[in-house]
Amino acid sequence: MKPVVCLYCEGTDTKIAVLSKEKDKIKIHRVASLNMPHSLQTASKRDVISELDKTDTMQEISFDSIDSISSGAQPAEESDIGLLQSALYGFKPGSLQYIPIVTEPVVNYHLYEGKRDENKKKLLQMVVADIQSAKGITVEDDSVDVTELNDKTMLSLFIEGEIPCVQLINLLANYNKRRYLKIPTVKTAELSLAYLISKTNKFFPEDNTLVIYIGKEYSKLIFLEGQKLKHIGTTLDIGTKNLHTYDVYFSKILLEMENGGVPKLDNIMICGEDRSENLILSFYGTFPEANVSELKMEGFFDTSSITEEDITNLALYAVPIATAVEYFDELNKEYVGINFLPKYIQENQKFLQFGWHSYALSPLLFGAAFFFTFQILTSYREIKDLDFEIERLTQRQLQNQAIVQEISPLDSRINSFDATQAILDSAAIGAGIWNKNIMSVSDFIERRRNFWLTRLETVAPNAVKIYGYALSRSVLTEFAQFSNSGLVNFINYEPLREKSAFAYTINFMLKDPKEQSAKDSLKVDEQQN
Repeated sequence: MKPVVCLYCEGTDTKIAVLSKEKDKIKIHRVASLNMPHSLQTASKRDVISELDKTDTMQEISFDSIDSISSGAQPAEESDIGLLQSALYGFKPGSLQYIPIVTEPVVNYHLYEGKRDENKKKLLQMVVADIQSAKGITVEDDSVDVTELNDKTMLSLFIEGEIPCVQLINLLANYNKRRYLKIPTVKTAELSLAYLISKTNKFFPEDNTLVIYIGKEYSKLIFLEGQKLKHIGTTLDIGTKNLHTYDVYFSKILLEMENGGVPKLDNIMICGEDRSENLILSFYGTFPEANVSELKMEGFFDTSSITEEDITNLALYAVPIATAVEYFDELNKEYVGINFLPKYIQENQKFLQFGWHSYALSPLLFGAAFFFTFQILTSYREIKDLDFEIERLTQRQLQNQAIVQEISPLDSRINSFDATQAILDSAAIGAGIWNKNIMSVSDFIERRRNFWLTRLETVAPNAVKIYGYALSRSVLTEFAQFSNSGLVNFINYEPLREKSAFAYTINFMLKDPKEQSAKDSLKVDEQQN
């Protein structure tokens, strides 16, 4: 859950507490007490709205962090806002939520005794009408809320005038070059403090408890009956700066007890600037039957991030801490408290700021938005169709590639057919030549019967070396003449089985039968001529 910065501005005194909800416990990250000029704490509605209207036509539509428009008419001292910035060191101001805390005279109380309605909106409308008729004050619906007292009486609260701390938050936004900081709600000091006391303490149903908050300039008196709120006293214009004797407290307390119908005091809880022993003893002397004590909160919070001095003085920051507790319990649906959020604060926090110029241009903006939306949707449809076509062509390409891969081996085989045919043709021609020549030699050997071959050896593509034996030398000469292409290279006498024999080597040239027949026919023609 995002940390919450609660700011309680009372006069020149500003109390700050940074808290967050972590698991089942609330953690206190930072507490600080600052002395801020009153001019920095307040800004009227007119100042804020007029400052928003100062933006020109082209700047009507503005975004967070684009420009830093001041929300108030008063200039700010850098050093004063720097104090607040320093109190929030370690945090990003834009990631925090800020809750201003209001009290009298900004908040006014009115007992509503009219008809009640379960519909909250209708109930507030009836309360606004009752305030108008009873006090003559016109109140906006966003500036009023109601709560129930211990006796089931309906107490209405409404804001009138400036809200302290809103201007301070806006100046902090400008200091960080942001247009605004998030303000989820505006809380009341008295009711938040009363809720914290009833949450952290257990009283008997008939007990009357006084909660007294002593500030530097003002003091608060809050009365509880049991665990519920009974009466809120008038804010006292006395505090640690202008207090000379404690007796003034006692007279004011007795007066408020009479006004609120409080017969006695059983418990007195003290918090704020003054929690001294002398003050406690003075209360004991005036109200001897009451249990007087300082507000203790250490056991209810995670205080590991703050110093020992801040832990000791935790009651000093009771109001901002109580506001954060109430806010977190509302988020968890554990409690319904008082909440204000005036329209000018809501307008200041809108993502888009519209003036009358923007409303005049809104039809054009709508038309432009419709046109561009139509164009974008049309483009999306075209892109979708093109994607489908691309996918279809990709599938076809893959199919074609598969067919090409199947054709490639066949193409290679077709391309190699001519070479294979040439080899076969040349082999067939060579076989015919060998066949003719061998048949010619075979015919010669068959006629002579004294001449045979033992081995053939190829010495050239068209030349063969013949090894063999003959019983007569003359047959070798006759064979050479017969073949008309033979050349006797070697003759050696080698007797075989007591017979005379000759080993020979003849180089024999293979000739194409067609060429040989052509030559033979040519010889015949010459002889005839």
